[in-house]
Amino acid sequence: MYDISRLRKNSEKLESYLASIPSDNQVFAKARKDYQIEEKIIEGLKKYAKDAFIVVFSAEWCPDCANNLPRLAKISKEAGIEARVFGHLIRDPLNPKERWRIPPSPPEVREFNVVKIPLILVFSKKGEKLGEIVENPPEGMSLEEALLKILEG
Repeated sequence: MYDISRLRKNSEKLESYLASIPSDNQVFAKARKDYQIEEKIIEGLKKYAKDAFIVVFSAEWCPDCANNLPRLAKISKEAGIEARVFGHLIRDPLNPKERWRIPPSPPEVREFNVVKIPLILVFSKKGEKLGEIVENPPEGMSLEEALLKILEG
């Protein structure tokens, strides 16, 4: 079990994180503007909104983060699922034993053994890890379909 209140305290709201990314970052802006959520799947996600909590690890330089985080923000807002971010991850090229430079990368990258990003973790509000999405949803699935599959168990 994970301490959701600690994760919430040490992370930032997904919307705040996205607002901190410079507006000239075209990939983030395009993903946010162009993504059309699947309303039917959102209705399914709403059933789990009160009991779900999402944490994502991200970096501004990561193309998969740029594609998926704006999408996740739309899904989170429409479905009412709380989503938080451990962002601004930086690689550590000077230390081959460590993937991430801590700080500025959050120490939680070690706790969750973050190798690839975005790493989207789905928890129950009680702190049980229900599942994860690494980099992108499984082939043939939208992000909201992948989240619903995790929540449905």
